[in-house]
Amino acid sequence: MKRSPELLRLADSVLLPGFEGRTPPDWLRRRLGEGLSGVVLFSRNVGTPSELAELTAALRAERPEAVIGIDEETGDVTRLEAHTGSSRPGNYALGVVDDVALTERIAHGIGVDLAALGINVDFAPAADVNSNPGNPVIGLRSFGADPGLVARHTAAWVRGLQAAGVAACAKHFPGHGDTAVDSHHGLPSVTASARQLHEVELAPFRAAIAEGVRMIMTGHLLVAAYDPELPATLSRRILTGLLRDEMGFEGVTVTDAVEMAAIAERYGIGGGSVRAVAAGADLICVGGESADEAVVVTIREAIADAVAEGVLPEERLVEAARRVGALTAWTGAFSVPAASAPGDGRGTAILTVGGEANGAAAGGHVPVGLDAARRAIRIAGRDPAGVLPLAAAPHVVELAPRMNLAIDKNMPWGVGEPLGKLLPGTTVTRVGEEEARAAVDEVLSGTAAERPLVVVVRDAHRHAWQTDAIVRLLAARPDAVVVEMGLPGRTDLGAVHIATHGAARVCGQAAAEVLTGLPTVAP
Repeated sequence: MKRSPELLRLADSVLLPGFEGRTPPDWLRRRLGEGLSGVVLFSRNVGTPSELAELTAALRAERPEAVIGIDEETGDVTRLEAHTGSSRPGNYALGVVDDVALTERIAHGIGVDLAALGINVDFAPAADVNSNPGNPVIGLRSFGADPGLVARHTAAWVRGLQAAGVAACAKHFPGHGDTAVDSHHGLPSVTASARQLHEVELAPFRAAIAEGVRMIMTGHLLVAAYDPELPATLSRRILTGLLRDEMGFEGVTVTDAVEMAAIAERYGIGGGSVRAVAAGADLICVGGESADEAVVVTIREAIADAVAEGVLPEERLVEAARRVGALTAWTGAFSVPAASAPGDGRGTAILTVGGEANGAAAGGHVPVGLDAARRAIRIAGRDPAGVLPLAAAPHVVELAPRMNLAIDKNMPWGVGEPLGKLLPGTTVTRVGEEEARAAVDEVLSGTAAERPLVVVVRDAHRHAWQTDAIVRLLAARPDAVVVEMGLPGRTDLGAVHIATHGAARVCGQAAAEVLTGLPTVAP
């Protein structure tokens, strides 16, 4: 068998690439018309709401049944609001509140917004149980460390999102929470026994399947209890034996990005893609860092050659295409009524009414995202000196660690900016690891030494340099307030310790309200 046009078209049907720009490049338009399954969107593709709607309309003009997916987890991982910070807190904050109706409402609002923009798949929720607090890539993206809690909120998220006609995608199967390696950079190992996996990691995925989740994303994880040789993305024992045969999943299986080091460095993008499809994956996601036609051609030809050489059964591609067709038929059966468009109050109107997402005047409407962020705040410390509410404009020191690649590196976060709106004159010093020591010295010796001090950290328990900076600051300023915007660690640092359980924009707003005793006011 040779690379016939029909075979190449069939290979295209399992590819889900990314691309550069806010308009579809010519190669993508052509390939969609020839049978490419769809695309994955990143923050680089997201402009104004009208621009994004025009983009998805242009894609559908070439292929009406295209899969158009996006990573909109909210919180740290947002594509729609990467330029402003999320107006909804992430999973961990929702887990702290532990109100499944709230989680369902948040997810439904996301679905309403996505559907109105022409997006039919959301690569969310993260169903990982974050049982390792040192995990460098999951953390706040998880609902928590308790499998029962994660399971019920995963189900609620799936329920809410899919009620709006957008397919949910539970990830990262069979569970990325108990790992110490970021699969963007290496191959994480999950050492749990099969029994432990069923009791912990797999519980949220079972809940998602029971709720009718339409898609599951594979994790690039070595799960020795099921396959000691191949990562889950490439393992037939896991993707077919465990997920399909044992757990009964009938929807679409999509890979995490195949250009990630855990796959590409060991098997190559083409070779890894062939192995993934053979193992049971229905869609190959590519394009976070490798968004061009040449990469797509490499994968397509590798898959076609594998079929021609008898390595990959053609029937496996046909099966994948059938599943993807069933998915898009399901999303296509929904219509978005005018009353459900962003801004109707059912969601949080993250795009068309961004001003509302910044808060409402006292006594007015409070967006659900801000309400959730407020409810997720936890305060420790007795405040013996009566530090709160702040009596004057403070100086804010924000300690900024390097974030993993799932998080947009330019996304705004912090407490200084919203605090400045409530207390004009607030000043901010933001530093990374290299500048931290000198910055601390300058803060302690400068004019800020006479003003209230707020220290903002992210995952201080994972970064010794942040802990060192906190200790040095508090030794001189025991009246300082510490705000932790990552996973909570020690809560005995500072006169008052505020845990936001997330770094979304609304989490910063909620912290600023606690610091000042003032409500956020709409501009």
